[in-house]
This record gives sequence, structure tokens and C-alpha cells, in this order.
Amino acid sequence: MNRRLAALANAHGVSTWYEDWRHRRVEVAPETVVGVLGLLGVDATSPTAIADALAAARAVDRSALPETVVLTHGRSRTLPGPGVVTLEDGGRRAVDGEFPADLPLGWHRLACADRDVTVVVVPRRLPVSPDAWGWMLQLYALTSERSWGMGDLGDLADFTEWAGANGAGLVLLNPLHAVGPAHPVATSPYSPASRRFVNPLYLRVSDTAAYRAADPATRAVVDALRPDRGPLIDYDEVWAAKRHALELLHPYAQPVDLATDPALTSFATWCALAEKHGNDWRAWPARLHHPDGPAVAEQRRQLADRVAFYAWLQHLCDEQLDAVTAAARSAGMPVGVVHDLAVGIDPGGADGWQLTDVLAQGVRVGAPPDDFNQLGQDWGLAAWRPDRLAATGYAAYRDMLRRALRHAGGLRVDHVAGLWRLWWVPPGGGAAEGTYVRYDAEAMLGILALEAHRAGAVVVGEDLGTVQPTVTRGLRGRNMLGSTVLWFARDDNGDFVPPARWPRNALATISTHDLPTAPGFLIGEHVRVRDELKLLGTEVAVERARAAADRDRLLTMLRAENLLPDPTPQLPTVTVASEGAEQRTDAGPALPDATAAPDDGEVVVAMHAALAASPTRLLGVSLYDVLGEVRQPNMPGTVDEYPNWRLPLPASVAEIRADPRVARIAELLSAARPRPADPAAPQQ
Repeated sequence: MNRRLAALANAHGVSTWYEDWRHRRVEVAPETVVGVLGLLGVDATSPTAIADALAAARAVDRSALPETVVLTHGRSRTLPGPGVVTLEDGGRRAVDGEFPADLPLGWHRLACADRDVTVVVVPRRLPVSPDAWGWMLQLYALTSERSWGMGDLGDLADFTEWAGANGAGLVLLNPLHAVGPAHPVATSPYSPASRRFVNPLYLRVSDTAAYRAADPATRAVVDALRPDRGPLIDYDEVWAAKRHALELLHPYAQPVDLATDPALTSFATWCALAEKHGNDWRAWPARLHHPDGPAVAEQRRQLADRVAFYAWLQHLCDEQLDAVTAAARSAGMPVGVVHDLAVGIDPGGADGWQLTDVLAQGVRVGAPPDDFNQLGQDWGLAAWRPDRLAATGYAAYRDMLRRALRHAGGLRVDHVAGLWRLWWVPPGGGAAEGTYVRYDAEAMLGILALEAHRAGAVVVGEDLGTVQPTVTRGLRGRNMLGSTVLWFARDDNGDFVPPARWPRNALATISTHDLPTAPGFLIGEHVRVRDELKLLGTEVAVERARAAADRDRLLTMLRAENLLPDPTPQLPTVTVASEGAEQRTDAGPALPDATAAPDDGEVVVAMHAALAASPTRLLGVSLYDVLGEVRQPNMPGTVDEYPNWRLPLPASVAEIRADPRVARIAELLSAARPRPADPAAPQQ
């Protein structure tokens, strides 16, 4: 790596090397560094350009105020001179040489030394999370007699009320982010068109005021549109039916005041344009590429009815999510509904169109090669530009968090290490041909803490895989939780770690949506499917042997912790002469059969007992595991080869309520995490 290029990369937070999952140093190719610098607006394509850019970087006055100051509450900071702070509530405070330590939490402005900058005062840490257990739910997979081919927000409210009444303290969801309105409908909840708005596929049509206000004939037509539940969820069928039904009901709705929410108006405009031109704005006519341009304004006028329709759908989502929040509250859940924040967005979607000024155009977010993905991962997602976030006062990041937390008792942040650094793949490069770009973690984490504090929400960071120690320390220091998964809770020899040694500040689960379910793991379903899909990197016999060894290791740990009964005792047998048959006698004491395989259902219960025996604050239980589903929700490395995100649960809401397996797990976890008498009482 050229010394000047390396210095320039470091000045802009671009890594020239990284440590892989085997703790080996990997040098980044110079062309990758040049490409990523270009995405940050830095020309490094020639020695002269590098010299000029490096000189400009070194000329920056490091003592000057940054464009955004993030200040931890109770701490002060030296200023270059006197100034005035305009507080969020409109009040004004004179400052002389330093920030006072008693500035209130919030978003303020500072005028100082001929500069006007954003000041964000963030909490030192969040309140300690309560101890609780709850259900992990892929909402689309939940169905009932009233839902239309997939789970909806009405199902969620009913399920949440029942779950809270039966000891659960939280319900953890898949992302409910909005997707594009044109067909085909995106199935992955982790590649959304927008993280600021909600997917109207989850609406329950019959729970709307417009449905209740409609005449009987209209309601009959709407009811007839309801699709049946199939073996797989058909998002296109569900969306076509719901959109038609909601269009029939829209004339009965109260109008939405678009003037009060410009971001919603812009999002609804994108939806109306996407109906005409497709879900990827980059393929639209060039005159429509700029949300504030005159051509878009003209289209907004011409498509006023469709803009109003899509704004109304978001209004309905808010109403029905309010009902879910009320159900959690009335059930006495100490946490409530925990929403999931995807790591990024589809660059062709609504946020990619609206937020171009703070996104790196052309970048694809992913991950470097690791033991499970030898070629690296390309998630095809857009990334924030760290320099543009700071220059704009982190307004877009703040607004996204506020909308995500609006109906949340907690927020799970997918790939939380992305608040520290993200793997950027420049245009034309393969997934392994990227590098890390640093973010201001104090700002990203502090703003998350501020908005979660204001929402009264718990924060869970998904910190699985290869993450830097600073990530774990940063989460712990803010009273945010990490993630512990039974499959990964192992020592250096590959043996499962006893649950007593799991971390305290975490959400503990058996698996994730990208891993085998508990029943699937026990029978080696993940090996069978990956072999069928040609995803195995080694011979199938080797993978089967590895899966069998992993199962044995799991059983060994469960038995050592007295969570799984010893093998069933077998009575000794003798052979008698009568007809040469082997007869069982009562002679001698019963002896254990070391080769007897335990019942898989009992092993699944023991795995949940391991969760219960851990000290972790939050426990998450997957209905797929409890209901005996062997197929995992998502198979990484596939698109259409596997029914990702389309697998319904094998039981309806009513059947789940009556299932003895569900009741048994609920009793087990409720005994381990009893509901506090006062949910607001401080935890130890």
C-alpha cells in the first residue's frame, strides 16, 4: 500500500487492512481503497490527486468545532470561545469557554466562533433492562381465522395480549419496514425500501374505521377478497388482495393531513411513482430522480389521490401498532414489543431516493469472508456516509430511530457493529473485495441511547460473529444488551458452554432466523437441505458427522447441567430355551443404556431449560422451535432456491394457545423469570 494513499485512507476512516475471523491480518487491495475513497467524495485516482487530497485533509483545523458535537450528559467540553446555546425547547444559555455540565438531554444549537453547529446531549447510559422472557415471532408466519394469508397486526395484538397474560414480558418481531408497492413484492424484511415507514402488508383490513364505516355491500366485496392460507406465504397475492380492499375502503376514510409530515408526503409520493415506474427509482426517468425537483412536484399533483392513499396506509399502520402497544401495556409486559432495525436499505427504495445527500451512492454493504461464508457477503444494501451524517447534524439517523421507536418497548439493532464500522464493497467489486469504513461510534451509539431513553425502550445489539471487543464494551457501558445464541456459546474446543457462564447483559436465544431450528438441528435437517441446494463447502458425509458430533456435544452439556434426564434405564435380559426367544426378566438391577437416544421433544425442552438457567436478562423463545418446525425461516446464500421468509408457522394463533408444548415452555420460562410485582421497579 502506497504510504500516501494509506495516510489519506486513515484520514477518512477507510481501513487499509483488517483482522479476519482467524485473527490474521489481511491487507486491502489499493484499488479497493481508491474505490471506497471515491464513494466518500475523495479523489485518489492518481498520485497528484492523492497528494492534493492529503494536503486538504491535513489542512483541517482539528481544534475547531466539529459540525456536530455529541456531549454525554454531565460532562463538559472546552470551546474555542464564548457562545450561545439555543436549547431544544427554545431557551437560550450563554456559554463562556466550555459547555456547562448541566445542559439538558436533547438536540440543541451552538453559535460560537463564527460557527453554528448541532449539539446533541445524550445520556450516559440507559436504565437497566428488566429480567424477562418472551416470544420471538416472524409476524408474517402467524395466521388466524381473521388474517389474510399471512400474519397481521391484529394477530400481533391478540398474540401479545395472550402472551403477556401467560408470563411473557416481551415479543420480539422481524423488521416491519416498508417495501415497494409494485410487484413482485419483496419478501426479505432485511432489504427494505424504507426503515422509517411500515409495511402495509401487515394491516388487518377489517380493523380499520373505514371498514366499519362502509356500507354492507362494500364490506361483502372486501370480505370476498380474503386469500386463503397456503403451504407458503404468497406476498403478491396478499398484497393484491389487501390493496384492492383498501382502495375500496379509502373513500370511507378520514383524510390525512399531509402538511404535518413532509417526510410522509415524500414517502407516499415515492410509492405513487413506484406504482407507475417500478420499485427501483434509479430506473425511473431522470427527471424524477430528485424528490425536490419540479417534475416530482408536478407528478405529486397529478397523482394526488395515490399519494393520499399511501399516506393513509401509514396512518392505519400507526393506529394498529398503537393497539399492539396498548395490548402489551394492558398485559403488564415489563418490556413489550421489541422491533427489529435492519442494518440497511435497498438503495433503489424510498429512503435511497429521499436521503441521497447522506448515503454513499453505489456502495454495497456486506461482510468479509469468514468460516461460514468463504467468499464474503454482499447484502446489496446502501450505507450512511459518516461525513455527511455529521455535516447534517445526524438528522436522518435521528428521524429513522424516532420512527422505529414510536411503537417500541425495545429495539433490536441488526449487525450493531455497523455503528462502529461497516464493510463497504465498491462498484464492480466482489463481496470479498471491500474494506471497513469507520463511523463515529460515540455519536451513533449516543444518539441511539438518547432516542431510546426518550421512548423508554430497551436496546438489544446483534453482536454475533466476529466483532471487535470495543463493540461489546460500548454496549455494556450504555446498558444496552448484546446477543447470546446457544449454537455459538462454545469454548475453544467447540464444546457448549454451560448457561451459567453466559453473559448477564444479553438477549439469549437458542437460534436465529438464519440458523437451524432446534428440531431441525437435532435431525440434521440443515445438512440435508444445504446438500440439496449445493451449499456445502465439504463432503456431505463430513457435514453429517460434524452435525452428529455437535448434537452429542449438546446432549453432553445438557446432561452435565442436569437439564436433560439420563438415558432411560434398561432391564437386563436373559435368553431362555423356550422357542429360543429372548425374554426380559426382573433379575438384577436396572442398568442405563448409554446408547439410548433421548426423545427430541425432551431435548428441545432441555434447551429451553438452558436458557432459563442462564443469568441473561432477556430470553427469547422461537415458536418454530417449540412447535416442532424443522425448516429454518431463511437460508443464507439462497434467493429463490429456498422459501426464505415464506414459511408459515405449523399452527394458528388459536392452536398455539391450546398447544401443551407451548404451555410447558411458558411455565418453564415464567418460573425462571417471574413477572415483577411492579414492572417499573429497579432491577439488580
